[in-house]
Amino acid sequence: MALAALTIAAVLLLAAALIAVRALLLARSRGTIICRLRTAGSGWRRGVARYAGGELHWIPFFAVRLRPRHAIARRGLEISSRRRLDGIDGPKGYWAVDCGAVTLAMSEDALTGFLAWLEAAPPSAHLLDHA
Repeated sequence: MALAALTIAAVLLLAAALIAVRALLLARSRGTIICRLRTAGSGWRRGVARYAGGELHWIPFFAVRLRPRHAIARRGLEISSRRRLDGIDGPKGYWAVDCGAVTLAMSEDALTGFLAWLEAAPPSAHLLDHA
C-alpha cells in the first residue's frame, strides 16, 4: 500500500516538474512573447504567443498539450479596443487588446510588436472573404 502511494506521488511530482519545465522553456523561447488571453466568460490565462506566418498562436504555460490552444488569423483581424490594465481588471502594467472573440493582455513592448505585425500584413490581408 505504501509503495503504491509513493509511486503515485512520484508520478505526480514528475508530471508537475515536466509541466513547469515546459512553461519555462516556452517563456524563454525566441520569437515568443508572454501574453495572457481571456475569452468570454473566463478569467485571464497565462501563456505565450508566437507569430507563425499569418497567425498568432497562443500556447498556455501550464498544459500538457504542445500545440497552440488558440490560433488568431491576421486576415480580417480588427482591434475593437485597447486599454491599459490597472491591476483590478487584469495584470497591472499590461495592455488589453480586444480582438473579437478573445482579449489579449501584453506588455507595451509586445503590443508595439503586435501592432507592427498587423500593419505589416499585405493589403489584401485585412479584407474579409465574403463568399
